[in-house]
Amino acid sequence: MGNNEPVSIADEIPFEIPENWAWCRCSSLGTMIRGKGIKRTETVKEGFPCVRYGEIYTSYTISFDHTVSFIPKDVNVNCNHFNQGDVLFTLTGENKPDIAKAITYTGSIPVAAGGDLAYWTAHGMNPFYLVYFLNSPYAVEFKRRTATGDIIVHISTGKVGNFLIPVPPLEEQNRIVDRIQEIEPYIKLYKSFSDNSAELNVSFPAKLKKSILQEAVMGKLVPQNENDEPASALLERIREEKQRLIAEGKLKKDKHESIIYRRDNSHYEKLDGIERCIDDEIPFEIPDSWEWERWGNISYSIQYGYNASAKESGRIKMVRISDIQNNSVIWDNVPYCDIDEKDIEAYLLKPNDILFARTGGTVGKSYLVTEVPNESIYAGYLIRTRYNSRLCSQYLKFFMESPLYWNQLKQGTTATAQPNCNGQTLGKMLVPIPPENEQLRIVEKIESLIYEIELL
Repeated sequence: MGNNEPVSIADEIPFEIPENWAWCRCSSLGTMIRGKGIKRTETVKEGFPCVRYGEIYTSYTISFDHTVSFIPKDVNVNCNHFNQGDVLFTLTGENKPDIAKAITYTGSIPVAAGGDLAYWTAHGMNPFYLVYFLNSPYAVEFKRRTATGDIIVHISTGKVGNFLIPVPPLEEQNRIVDRIQEIEPYIKLYKSFSDNSAELNVSFPAKLKKSILQEAVMGKLVPQNENDEPASALLERIREEKQRLIAEGKLKKDKHESIIYRRDNSHYEKLDGIERCIDDEIPFEIPDSWEWERWGNISYSIQYGYNASAKESGRIKMVRISDIQNNSVIWDNVPYCDIDEKDIEAYLLKPNDILFARTGGTVGKSYLVTEVPNESIYAGYLIRTRYNSRLCSQYLKFFMESPLYWNQLKQGTTATAQPNCNGQTLGKMLVPIPPENEQLRIVEKIESLIYEIELL
């Protein structure tokens, strides 16, 4: 076979094209010239126009007629310049599809090309057709295969020049470009909708869960049952039980326990013998069978955790903030600590305890203790709260995930480098209390809806 005999490239042809089109190498269409480096420090406010590599991504789309940067005469004379109708493309990018991003110059005066750029000149084509071609999925795949490098990738003008391009007649190129530019606004609009839809798909489950929890604590998630005993009777029994335990020495008396009640369509609180209207604190209306109550009034205790160093072995395990992830504790990873035997009972964790993070980036995060497989206490940056067993623990936990809870927490959180929230903030929180049976129905409904959300 002679050196001038044709070589079959059938294995390189990626798809069929119309009979009046032709395949050719990009290098057969004009010349590709690489730019020269232009430093940021060499640019000036007024001077000769230039385009630097990074501006292709920050300042231009598919075409431009004037530049955003300029250089002085002594720098300009040493540069390579492109002209009207030339196609400018990048030779470097942060990922492979980024490289060889192309734009066309529609201005009238020569422009200096910076380093890591090349321009395609004297191509005899519709420049916009070349731009759309270099930015097409077909070209992107070629760039992915031929570029080199990992974090910063590169491609040479030689490799771009070797790329096969489908060439229509010039008049058809013009019609293709006109059609693309006609539908381009709709493509951008679709992309905007698509991006918003993608963002919504990511954020929607969390937002929907918040909405469900807010509806739940407002009494709007499940219907009320007129046969349910009202929450006022439930709270009265809780107060009586609490007074009995105080009299037996099993609980400490709360020196500032209050009573909240309704009168004349307003809410009042009696604290330290003084009655005051608290309508300005009530965030929304709740059903007549519900009651507002302070967390501290329904709690038997709000207690800070034990300060000790974590150890690989010891007398007892100690749950820390970092051990609580996604409403669960990996008990096998919980460390041990040393603690005096006489102090264990005060910090011992029991099922239905609720732990509350009081500091750091997770301030306010809560955890409902459902099981304690190993005898465990809790660490100093946590607060433990206990309450009457007539209250549904899971309802209280859902309250601590609701926007109502987080809004109150934000008001009581000290904004510092390490946000802090104390037991008093938790104790003063207003909690909407449904009747005992309705709490169970609310929890059942929330759990079924959350299950459906997780399937989305």
